[in-house]
Amino acid sequence: MQSKPYLVLEDVKKIAAAAEREAISNGWAVVIAIVDDGGHLIWLQRLDGVAPISTHLAPAKAKTAAMGKRDSKIYEDLINNGRYSFLSAPLVEGMLEGGVPIMVDGYCVGAVGVSGVKSAEDAQVARAGIAALGLA
Repeated sequence: MQSKPYLVLEDVKKIAAAAEREAISNGWAVVIAIVDDGGHLIWLQRLDGVAPISTHLAPAKAKTAAMGKRDSKIYEDLINNGRYSFLSAPLVEGMLEGGVPIMVDGYCVGAVGVSGVKSAEDAQVARAGIAALGLA
């Protein structure tokens, strides 16, 4: 039987705090969502002033990144390059940049999804959160 790493609440709080710092330092109103490896929501944080739709987009981006074990931007790029069939993928709704998987020793242990600003900035906030774990 194999064993694998997993996120604990302390990890999630570190990620959320670092992501919040990144967003606030740039003056960005965002929603930060953190999910486990199955895409199940562990944390949702809505900063003041963000559009309500971002409370749906951030978790969807995180779920897509966790389940696909890759940045959600990959799917956005595929679709933008003509692979429209990805729009019919079952249970995959967050195919926009801003979802980043959390990889530990080759395992995807979860993901961070951010929504509220430009997609590249959403991803920047997600990566800043993940960097707080010091995974290198």
